[in-house]
Amino acid sequence: MTVTTVSHHSRRRSLLRRAAAWVVASAGDATASGTLVAGLIAAHVVLWTAILTLVKRAQDIHFDVAEAYAWGQQWLLGYGKHPPLSGWVAGIWFRMFPVADWATYALAMTVVGFGMWICWLIALRVVDRRRAFLTVVMLALYPIFNFKGYKYNADLLQLATLPLLVLAYLNAFEKRNVVSGLLLGLAAAAALLTKYWVLTMIGAIGLTALLHPQRVQFLRSPAPRVAIGSALLLLTPHLWWLKQVDFLPLTYAGDIYEVKSRLQALHSAVGYTNHNAALLLLPVALAALAVWFAPWRSTKGRWNPLQAAALNWSRGVNPGVRTSQAIHIWLIQIIVAIGPPLGGIAFAVSMKTDWGIPLFFLAPLALVAIPALRVPRTAVIWIAAMWFVLTGAILALSPLIANDEMARSAHTNPAYEARSELARALTTAWHTRFPSRWPAVAGTVKTADLMTFYSPDHPTPFTPYEEWSSGLITVDDAMRSGFIGICTKADWQYGECVAWMKAHIPNAERLDMTTRRFFHGTPGPVVSWEIYIAPPQR
Repeated sequence: MTVTTVSHHSRRRSLLRRAAAWVVASAGDATASGTLVAGLIAAHVVLWTAILTLVKRAQDIHFDVAEAYAWGQQWLLGYGKHPPLSGWVAGIWFRMFPVADWATYALAMTVVGFGMWICWLIALRVVDRRRAFLTVVMLALYPIFNFKGYKYNADLLQLATLPLLVLAYLNAFEKRNVVSGLLLGLAAAAALLTKYWVLTMIGAIGLTALLHPQRVQFLRSPAPRVAIGSALLLLTPHLWWLKQVDFLPLTYAGDIYEVKSRLQALHSAVGYTNHNAALLLLPVALAALAVWFAPWRSTKGRWNPLQAAALNWSRGVNPGVRTSQAIHIWLIQIIVAIGPPLGGIAFAVSMKTDWGIPLFFLAPLALVAIPALRVPRTAVIWIAAMWFVLTGAILALSPLIANDEMARSAHTNPAYEARSELARALTTAWHTRFPSRWPAVAGTVKTADLMTFYSPDHPTPFTPYEEWSSGLITVDDAMRSGFIGICTKADWQYGECVAWMKAHIPNAERLDMTTRRFFHGTPGPVVSWEIYIAPPQR
């Protein structure tokens, strides 16, 4: 019996050694490394879609996700607050997948996975394949690419378009021809159609091009001029729309994020910086542990990574790093890390922490590309094992996390306010009164867009008391088709909502509804809704 047990343990160890040897060999192989990275990314997307679905199952989806879904029902050149690309992507996605919570998390993780793959391609231009693999796993451990990436919106979509922009820039700077300029212009246009915030990255790339030692060759080539011209050409329809709506997205940004004093701006900038720096701590710490621990295990403590790094630096050793390309990465990351908070202070803007979501994807590569850093072959095993163990543990604990979140934040998080139940109840209420689908819904974004997502009729949302309406439906069209208006005291716009309903549909049928969600016996908040049913006009 004892011999059999030992044999099983031996076999298990042998399999683990073979798997580890395969990962080490594949990570540095020109043919196998792409397959290894693609497999890692696919596993990350699938596992984190499952994790988010389990962790968030007691909640409704975030209203940003529902808003993107609503935008995607119509192909417009802009949607009031933002350029159109996030809505277009959601529209394509939900023509292929069902309108369900899990599909929104799958969309978010697919965007994240695509961004990881582009970051891999960027890393291959800067470092060797082993370091590039380390970079990708660091991104998989970066909370922006897992837990914080649950919410598909324009901020998250930049994790796809901004890496594409950086890759196109590196390609254009190296090749300096017309085709590379066209690709850079296309990437810049796609980024700007995601969110105007990408101007920070475009500005950082422009400054980097001016500061790089090889700037003269690039600036004299046709690539930058072709890029600018093609980007402007591709953006012309959106710029026309922007003028037609009297630059509404810029009005929205000014109304929402402008603060009264630079002291307030300073406070928000400090919070923004601290928040985004804290998110980087986990991947950086685990990568440092892997780089340190791997050779220590193999040499029983005789190897000191700091001494080895110092020795490499003093000898001018540059293992696996293309310094000319790394300069781009260092400059871009430094500029986008420092520039936005300084700009927020200068222009008295409240820095939203989520604005940092797309701006630090180069940080792992910037660290890995430090020439003095030695990356042992076995470091890729340790970092991959850390990702696997951490992801597996979170997957196993997902049901407990869902219960704990419900118990701790059910009465403070709007996601527990049972809007999905309200959507189904209102769909039934409409069908009992009228022989047609529910066509439109009026309310705040947090409520109206969730009705669009969760109702089987997917009514078109509008927020008539906001200046930056999405443009999906006019008030006149809503009046003709009929709609349901929703107000609740839980929303800060309650007063505006009720005032508009009473002024524009005084004869609407008035209902009071209450919703409450229970999850595994834990009650959510009781929410009262004021409902106004405006019938279709004959």
